[in-house]
Amino acid sequence: MENITFDEFKKLDLRVGEIKTAEEIPGADKLYKLTVDLGGETRELVAGIKLFYEKDTLIGRKIVVLANLEPRTIRGVTSHGMLLAAGNEDKSVLAVLTPEKTIQNGAKVS
Repeated sequence: MENITFDEFKKLDLRVGEIKTAEEIPGADKLYKLTVDLGGETRELVAGIKLFYEKDTLIGRKIVVLANLEPRTIRGVTSHGMLLAAGNEDKSVLAVLTPEKTIQNGAKVS
């Protein structure tokens, strides 16, 4: 994997968000449309986590979001950011990254 500079890292806008809604996307086996509160701003994200999480268990969950990712339309839904998650190589486990302690929506991750 190629290294990046600290200045490149500083360009990433990583923030804590809270999932307010999770909806199925018609015809999508792996995707949810999430509404996320980033503290004073609400975003829609498309996340490929449906195989690992029931949508009702996502509501109220704090997550880490890459907020300055260029928007992309997926299955007719424009995603304004990316939820961060970790998975093992064989893709049998996926874990959404969450803050360890209670923290306000919109808090910067550094």
